[in-house]
Amino acid sequence: MRAHLGDQLVIEGPATGATRRDGEIVGLHHEDGTPPYDVRWSDTQEVTLVFPGPDAHIKHLGHEPETDTGAGAPPPAGPPDPGDIGRRVATERTRRGLSRGETARRARMAPDYLAYLEEHPADPSLATLIRLAAALGTSVQALRGSGVDLPPGRGTALLHPELRDLGPEECRALLSTHGVGRIAVATPEGPAVVPVNYEVVDDAIAFRTAPDSVPAAAVGSDVAFEVDHVDEAMSRGWSVLAVGPARVATEPDEVRRLTERAHTAPWAGGEREMWVSIRPTRLTGRRITPAGE
Repeated sequence: MRAHLGDQLVIEGPATGATRRDGEIVGLHHEDGTPPYDVRWSDTQEVTLVFPGPDAHIKHLGHEPETDTGAGAPPPAGPPDPGDIGRRVATERTRRGLSRGETARRARMAPDYLAYLEEHPADPSLATLIRLAAALGTSVQALRGSGVDLPPGRGTALLHPELRDLGPEECRALLSTHGVGRIAVATPEGPAVVPVNYEVVDDAIAFRTAPDSVPAAAVGSDVAFEVDHVDEAMSRGWSVLAVGPARVATEPDEVRRLTERAHTAPWAGGEREMWVSIRPTRLTGRRITPAGE
């Protein structure tokens, strides 16, 4: 009997003294996935060491069924394919600057199990998601991806919020090295605000677009560029506003440097090879926190 982290162990019959008992495998003691296993029981949420007997069987969640390739056969080649929950957990953990070890400690789980959740399709139990959400300061709904088609900020406001102005250095830190922001431009049809994924290079904000696109209308004028974040679970948030002239990067060396340092291709896709650079002349921001923090 071989298992993977995240599989479900089901024991039925006389061995349990009941009709059925199931749990989530959260720890392996052998690399080949043979017993014993650390199992978190769904009825008690306790983790115990289990040597499955003849009344036990494993439900492989997120894995292809095992084939008769012989005991100890190597797993299929290729990198693991994380599921949606794993991607959200890894992204939120990285955004908060937490290591896997620290996150696992906060969520009271084995680091290997957290690594498995982040790297493979899995169906963790509700109790596991609750602990992970608490460790990451978010919600189970956010980890499951519910609400992705709803605007942010639908949560309840803090009882005593405080709106605090941010200095330029804190604004630069929040802009970080890259992300998604919004640029406000004047077009023949009127004002427009569009999202772009940006890079911060040499204190300038740069993004790629197409010559005939709405963001390209920023070139040759002062524009406003805004980045924000809303923490629904904690009812907090921040925003940073950069104002400055926008120009096209035309020097081959500058274009090559921007392209080499880009963290991602434009999310909107298509041919977007024109780099626009904004060097802020004014950088301001605000943050919402509990009063007195």
